[in-house]
Amino acid sequence: MTAISTTLMESFMSSLMSSPPATHWALPDHAAGDNDISVLPRIFEDAINIAIFQRPLPADIAFSAQAQCQTDRAWQYSWLGHPDEAFTADLLRHLPAPEAATPLVEDMATIAEAIAFLFDTQTVGIRVRLLTSAMCPRFHCDNLPVRMVTTYVGPGSEWLPEHAVNRAGLGAPHPDRPDIATDTSAIQRLAPGDIALLKGSGWVGCEERGLVHRSPALDGEGKRLLMSIDPA
Repeated sequence: MTAISTTLMESFMSSLMSSPPATHWALPDHAAGDNDISVLPRIFEDAINIAIFQRPLPADIAFSAQAQCQTDRAWQYSWLGHPDEAFTADLLRHLPAPEAATPLVEDMATIAEAIAFLFDTQTVGIRVRLLTSAMCPRFHCDNLPVRMVTTYVGPGSEWLPEHAVNRAGLGAPHPDRPDIATDTSAIQRLAPGDIALLKGSGWVGCEERGLVHRSPALDGEGKRLLMSIDPA
């Protein structure tokens, strides 16, 4: 099993020291969650298809993220490569409020470095989006090995425990397809700040067990600032 470097772990944990511990909740057997970053490598376990690092956002990062949402337009940014100084400089140039962006950019870079280290790659695909409506409102399973998601502002991604999934309903909408969620009361939601790794159907051995998830609905003038990372 791959381990995250001590330096990166200390960077994450130091950001938590001024925040209260995350609240644990009951998770199904195929999910792993903890308020310690060491939970993320559990994604390599065959039985696990979601690993969640529960992380309350420090105040400076939350403020920095909110500053990027003070615009009427949705926006997005993408990067493919190593999450180095060139990435942070480029991201800073593209954010709506660069004068307030430093804590957010530093946090995003630290997460991206940790993901690259965890999956032993020099290349990651990073997307940052400000959403004003649900991006993928229907439950689905990604056709890729794994994706990291974290929400800085607004509601987090929603996902289904395996016992509440009817996989016959997955795919393009069709009148004959059954509902995907067999128990809507079982829907789980990531909290802002949580860092989650989601296995897709492209993970070898998980072709029929990729995590079923969706984007949350946004009410009224609601906004959502989301970062996702795909190891290349």
